[in-house]
Order: sequence, then C-alpha cells, then structure tokens
Amino acid sequence: MKNSKKVVSLVPSGQKDPLAQLARNILKELGEDTEREGLVKTPERIAKALRFLTKGYDQDVEEVLNGALFAEEHEEMVILKDISIYSLCEHHLLPFFGKCHVAYLPNKKIVGLSKIARLVDVFARRLQVQERMTNEIAQIMQKVLEPRGVAVVIEAEHLCMQMRGVQKSGSVMITSAMLGAFRNRQETRAEFMKLIRD
Repeated sequence: MKNSKKVVSLVPSGQKDPLAQLARNILKELGEDTEREGLVKTPERIAKALRFLTKGYDQDVEEVLNGALFAEEHEEMVILKDISIYSLCEHHLLPFFGKCHVAYLPNKKIVGLSKIARLVDVFARRLQVQERMTNEIAQIMQKVLEPRGVAVVIEAEHLCMQMRGVQKSGSVMITSAMLGAFRNRQETRAEFMKLIRD
C-alpha cells in the first residue's frame, strides 16, 4: 500500500502563511470584514487547525505499527473497540466523527494496543471518505501483522449530511472491512460483531 506524503508548509519567520492568506480570502468572499476584532487572527487559526486535522499525511503507517510488534503464541481474537475518530470529509471539508472497532486473529505476532489507536488516527487525520478509511486500516493491519484475519467497523455521523444537503441529524453511517477468517468464516465474523455490540 502506497503511503501518501504531504509537504508541510514551513513558513519562514516574518513571512505570511499562504494557507492563512487563502483562509482570509475565503472570509472576504463570504462578505466578512477580516479586520474586525473577532476575525483578525482567524485565518492563522484556520491554517493551524487544518494542518493539525490533516497531519496523517506526514505519518508513515507502517512505522506506527512496526515499532511495537511482539512474538506471541496467542491465537484468540484481539479486539480494540470504541476508538474515537474525527476526520474531514474530502467532498466538503466538513467533519465526520464516531467510533472505530478493530479486531485481528494473531499469527505468532501481536501489536501494542495503543498502536492500533494511533494507526486509526493516522488515517482519520487525512481528507477522507469513510469507506476508504475502513479499508485502509484493515489492509495495513493485514500487511504488517500478517494475521489470520482482520476486521474493521466504523460508525460515524457526517456533518456534511446533517448541516447541509438533506439535513438529517442523528443518522449514522456504518462501514466494515473483513479480511481472512473474518470474511471466510461466518462464526468468526458473528463473534466479532457480537463482542463490539456488548
């Protein structure tokens, strides 16, 4: 899987941040006075927030997992559920947020639990669609850990649907990616789904 890389804009001292300037132009196009007290520093805040919310482009997903792989004979399902996610929809740059549940069946290797949460965060901190993010998490887990199976389920609310368009608040989108034993064995998949619902 190819990792996306984004060049971080390092603005030399004394020079204007181009991302902040773009934000200032957007505010002006909306009819705002960018010199009024409440908006004077808003373009810089927008630039800083966007860089934070997309910092996943600058992180190597394989390095995140490889730092904490351990040889272990454990063969039963490992689940980390209710991982909070916050991401930006790539279609409108509006947030979507919710929970991610990840499981794998070890094959002589396990990974530190915090690394799974960090992996989820790497993909969430990019412009995303939920379907792709679900698959990306599952695929990299499968590639690095080489387990007997991986399962990922994401449940999220999308503000691009709630604040605009059809304006349906409270609606939740659920996506899943099942690899290996989770795809091939109904009982394994059913056990995972039951455990994340309990």
